[in-house]
Amino acid sequence: QVQLVESGGGLVQAGDSLSLSCTVSGRMFSNGAIGWFRQSPGKEREFVAAMPWSGSNTYSGDAVKGRVTLSNDRAGNAAYLRINDLRFEDTAVYYCTAAAGVLGLWRSSAYDYWGQGIQVTVSS
Repeated sequence: QVQLVESGGGLVQAGDSLSLSCTVSGRMFSNGAIGWFRQSPGKEREFVAAMPWSGSNTYSGDAVKGRVTLSNDRAGNAAYLRINDLRFEDTAVYYCTAAAGVLGLWRSSAYDYWGQGIQVTVSS
């Protein structure tokens, strides 16, 4: 079992940056990955970014490409997502997720555990 808890969301202004944290507890997959997804009302869940738990490669969705930074702190059992130059369309509930592997990380079906989600609201 892996438990994931997001923090750091809230209300921000367009153009600002925001960092989200994900506290990882339980038995995280050493060869797995941490991913981030988001969902806005009336829209499908969207891939934001992902990073292998033990690696350094990062993958990001088209909507945030070039504006995100990912990092994992395995010793501290945490993962971080930073989004720069926030836009109104970045408003969503953001989810931290854990996958057992590193294939198909853009698919929500690749992930085994999900956090409760945290609201990010960008005011224009």
